[in-house]
This record gives sequence, structure tokens and C-alpha cells, in this order.
Amino acid sequence: MNFIQTRGCESNKQSSVPFSEAILSPIASFGGLYVPEFLPNLGEEFLTKHLNSNYKELAYDMLKKFEIDIDDEVIKKALDLYDKFDDKNNPVPVVKLQENLYVSELYHGPTRAFKDMALQPFGVVLSSIAQARDENYLILAATSGDTGPAALETFKNSKNIKVACLYPNGGTSDVQRLQMVTEDASNLKVIGINGVFDDAQSALKLLLASDEFKVSLKKHNTLLSAANSVNFGRIIFQIIYHIHSYLELVRQNGINLGEKVYLNVPSGNFGNALGGYYALKMGLPVEKIIISSNENNVLTRLINVGKYDIRDSDVVSTTSPAMDILKSSNVERILFDMFGSERTKELMNDLEVNNFYELTPRELVKLQNSFDADFCNGNEGKKYIKETFEKHGYLMDPHTATCMKSFNTCSNPNIKTIAYSTAEWTKFSPVIANALTGEVDTEDINALVSISKEASLEIPETIKELFNKEIVHNVIIEKEDISKEILKFL
Repeated sequence: MNFIQTRGCESNKQSSVPFSEAILSPIASFGGLYVPEFLPNLGEEFLTKHLNSNYKELAYDMLKKFEIDIDDEVIKKALDLYDKFDDKNNPVPVVKLQENLYVSELYHGPTRAFKDMALQPFGVVLSSIAQARDENYLILAATSGDTGPAALETFKNSKNIKVACLYPNGGTSDVQRLQMVTEDASNLKVIGINGVFDDAQSALKLLLASDEFKVSLKKHNTLLSAANSVNFGRIIFQIIYHIHSYLELVRQNGINLGEKVYLNVPSGNFGNALGGYYALKMGLPVEKIIISSNENNVLTRLINVGKYDIRDSDVVSTTSPAMDILKSSNVERILFDMFGSERTKELMNDLEVNNFYELTPRELVKLQNSFDADFCNGNEGKKYIKETFEKHGYLMDPHTATCMKSFNTCSNPNIKTIAYSTAEWTKFSPVIANALTGEVDTEDINALVSISKEASLEIPETIKELFNKEIVHNVIIEKEDISKEILKFL
């Protein structure tokens, strides 16, 4: 299968490229993104076949349906990394929380967040391609908190790979920051910027599209790629766990095969939700995808009224910082799938020039056929954390808590919902401690201890040891100095 471009094709670019090229150079013509030229149709036969499959068997078969130009042994090696998750037989547990609501736990990998689900295997695939080609790559990663640790973990000490990771200074939890700045592999560089995630992501996209920057890299015999979900190498692995979670409900007798469900996704950059949308398009029985946001509720407004409006808007710092994003990159892939490349280019140009675009009434209806949305503020989220723990003995992080409100406001109670838990409680302990006990201004280490006692939960060793590790990366720069700092690293 080849991959095509969301904004059409420039005259000096190929109209379609194989998977390997799309993930090595993820920015397409006119600043657009790569998408598959078609989506394989899985259907009930595929689901029936995998009712008794383990996660790796399901993943391998789904990847083969895309006919990607990656050797089978590389795919199997990549998928073997799921064996290092908490339970190699079930890396994504699905837990019944209450009647008609199940939680798919995506955080059981090495960095305790859902980004491991895609970045662990993606790292193997990309570094294998680089080695086979005898090429050196700089991987850029911009993070709101979880992509960074996962990208650094998967690429550390990889041959032919260096990573430059950008994070907003003060915009992550202490645990997330420590997971990045204590990484000591020589091929990694972590850079704090005085700004927000959107600044880091905009810088990443500009560098990926910059011929001048690429020329500078060539002097170091280095090519350029990215670990963010602008890279379809991330997205392809994010489709799998939606299919797995559905099959888990069938296995648990929560639904019958063919019965529709809601997928309720806490959403920032929209990659997780896009994976669910592609699963729907490929034949997974999904009623709708519910988008759960925090106070940075641009996605709620887009889905409910058809306007993407960030004029005079600033990112609001919230209790769910991984979703503190105004420009959600993967919405572009939805626009392309629904409205085509010409309209997508027009809408994205409007967003880049005017910080605004508006769908037509007909386009909005089409979007709403697949999506619904609501947002949850921090106080509401903490209330859901406390209530869910007291009523059900279940501890969730503040991103997952946003799903509780939209479950109540957007779901038909006669249809089962799968909500996605994107991070372990350890990643955002001060917010959770405040929700459970009322304590305020608690440092992460103290909050972890408090929650551990309150909830009778062990703090994972990988989290505990962060607070005793040496800080390796202490660079904080202005956003205009990013390219200079990266070139200095090379």
C-alpha cells in the first residue's frame, strides 16, 4: 500500500510513497501529512478470526492488511516489545467500571502512558529502516508530557538515530519532566523551551519542512524525521488497541460480536481519536467516537458548531496538561478523509493564516455522524476522580477523568462505552492527591506517597527511582533558538 498527501501534491514530489518513506519524511506537500491511499476492510470475519488471539497476533495481522514495506522479522521484533509490558499476555487490560462503561488501560508500558503503545514498536521499525539504508536520522519529538518520555525510551542507544526532544518548560508534571531530563544515553538531547506545547509542535513542523535546516543536517550526514503523531508510523499502531478493546468486551460477554460501542477518547493532538476513527472506517462496529477535552476545548467547539477558532486564544494550563493543546494536528487527516485534499488545504491554510476555519453545514453533519464531544474543567475532573475511587475503588488520572463527563452527556445508556485511560496515576499525583484528600501544593514525591497510602497502591520502582537520578539535561531556551541548539547537539 502506498501513502498519499492530505493537501495535494507539489510538482517536485511523488504523488504517493511507500510506508517506509512516509515515516522517514512525515511532512508531505504544502505542509500536509501522509495518509494511506485506502483503508483495508476488516469486517466481522477478521474480528471473528481474532476472538481468541493475543495482542501481538492481532497486531501482526492488522499490520499485514496495510501491506507495509517492512520485513516480517522487523514487524515481529517490534511487536515483541509488548512482552515487556506489565502483563505480556495482556498488555492492554480492559476493566469494567460500571454498567455500560469499560476502561481500556493503555498505560502499562515502560513510561506509564499510552504513548508506549505506538512508540515502542515504532522505534524498532524506524531504526531498522535507518540501519538497512546505512543512513543517520535525527528524530524530532515535541511533547506535552508523554510523547517525550516514550520517544526517548524507545530510541535510547539506537544505532543510526539521534533524538531531540522539545518540551514546554513548566508545562509537564514533575514525573514527566524527570523521565526526560534524567535520560543519559548519548544519542538523546532534551530541550526545555519557554513556551507551550503548540510552540514546540509548530517549531517541529517548521523544521521538518525547512530545506535550510535539512541542508544544515546534511553537513552532519544526517536526515530528518519525527516521533510525533504527525508521523503515520505512530498512528498505524494506535488503530490496534481500539480493535483489541472491542474484542475484549466480546470476550468478557459485555457485548455480542457486531454490537456497536462508543469509543470515548481524551483528546489533545487527536492521534488516539484518529486511530479509533480509522478502526471505525475499517469495519469496527462503532456508534460514535466521543471526544473528551479539558478547558482547551477547541475540539468540542469544532465538533459541536463546526468552527475551529483559536483567534485571540492562549493555551490554558490545566490539571490535564497533556491535553493543553490548541492546534490538534491529526484533525487534518479527518478533514482529508471526509472532504478531500483541496478542501483540506483550504481549511488548513485558513487556520495557519487566520487562526480560524469554519465547516459548511453539510460538512458539519458529516463530522457529527462520526463524532460527539464535550469538555470537562479541572474541578469537575477532580470530582470524578474522587467519586470513581470512592464508589468503584478505581483510581484514574485527570485525563481519563474527562471521559466521565462526556460519558454522562454524550452517550446513549443502552450502548456500551469504551473509555481510554491514557496515563497511570503516578504521572499526575499532585492533582489526584488533591482530589482524594484535599491537600494542595504537594510535590510529586509527597503526593505519590500520600496516594499510595490512601489507595493501598505500590509506587512502581521506575517512578520512585526518578527522584534520585541525576539531571542530565538542564537546557532551557527561547523557541527561536531551537534549531541552533539542535545543530549544536549534532
